[in-house]
Amino acid sequence: MSASVGDVGPVSRSSTPPSSWRTPAIIILCGCAIGMLGFGPRSSLGFFVQPMSHEFSWGRDVFGLAIAVQNLLWGLGQPFAGAVADRFGLFRVMCVGAVLYAGGLLLMRYSSTPLSLNIGAGVMVGFGLAGCSFNLVLSAFSKLLPAEKRGLALGAGTAAGSFGQFLFAPVGVALIDNFGWQQALTVFAGLMLLIIPLSFALSTSPVASSSSTPATEEQSFTRALAEAFGHRSYVLLVLGFFTCGFQLAFITVHLPAFLVDRGISTQVGGWVIAAIGLFNMVGSLSVGWLQNYLPKRYILSTIYFIRALATLAFISFPITPFSAIAFGAVSGLMWLSTVPPTSALVALMFGTRWLATLYGFAFVSHQVGGFLGVWLGGIVFERFGSYTPIWWLSILFGVLSALINLPIVEKPVQRAVAQPA
Repeated sequence: MSASVGDVGPVSRSSTPPSSWRTPAIIILCGCAIGMLGFGPRSSLGFFVQPMSHEFSWGRDVFGLAIAVQNLLWGLGQPFAGAVADRFGLFRVMCVGAVLYAGGLLLMRYSSTPLSLNIGAGVMVGFGLAGCSFNLVLSAFSKLLPAEKRGLALGAGTAAGSFGQFLFAPVGVALIDNFGWQQALTVFAGLMLLIIPLSFALSTSPVASSSSTPATEEQSFTRALAEAFGHRSYVLLVLGFFTCGFQLAFITVHLPAFLVDRGISTQVGGWVIAAIGLFNMVGSLSVGWLQNYLPKRYILSTIYFIRALATLAFISFPITPFSAIAFGAVSGLMWLSTVPPTSALVALMFGTRWLATLYGFAFVSHQVGGFLGVWLGGIVFERFGSYTPIWWLSILFGVLSALINLPIVEKPVQRAVAQPA
């Protein structure tokens, strides 16, 4: 018996068929609710910088480090959470993530030292996000939904995270103003536990090995990683995703304080963050639809370039409530719009078997960027009394990422498989 070699693309298959009550509509609805709840509180943490720093006499670098640690550990934890979800099912991962998230917010509520703040807001919330954020929701959509519904569902899942940002920003400001920052964190922590019942709709079965399963479907974890990191287009995608994290994390954490420094009220800052969330719903849904018709690499390149232009315009003119909200609206259109084409490109290149894992490793790059954006923002402000160097760095990274995404090749990897003679 001899073997000839043929080239095949990656095999996409669901880990489990949805049960009778888990229609596509239910899966999308529950996944969007999880995305909204998971993204909401962490996008509002910038409003806790001033009250907590004032109460405990901390510099902005103290709070910035805690959120930077959160972003880094969210990124580092994501591929491992994804691998566990890919191998053993999603429900357990979601439950652990929700409990860690809620516990971290509660510990943050009782924090009075930088160490306890780093453990709560940094370590626990960071690992909690890895287990219950919209990243795993998107991988579940790709596994559980038919191919024709995935593009729009990925956009909807991303938009739901933005709706969480739109909703939680003004609610967070109102809770802090009327009840205090401690009570606001307590409310946020309680809401995170709602993720547990919602995650039933996204549960996937453990994947067991079978001797009758074709080799392409039984690709191991290590082989999947070696294939991905040996693929030029995946590496370019990962490098470009760094900028997304840097820009988003810096703006989320430091923009409210930056606006206050310019004489803009906290309430206006809340509406700026809310505007980002509101307009990103439009941007994410639009990109989820557009990626079915336009090359995804061009969409990503355009998003990064528009971000750079918007930032340049924002810092080049006097800061007013109107300019701040306008910046929030334009930024919102481009905010998480990188996520649907990025996750879709990973699925296109490598299939859905290890999608949560491989997208998770791309997300590490995103969160390393987020760590640097938040951490450097705090350090630069404490040293120079200004965020200007970070704004210019954000513009530079945007232009570089716009260029990096252009050479990406949008097609499945070619795999050798033995054929009977």
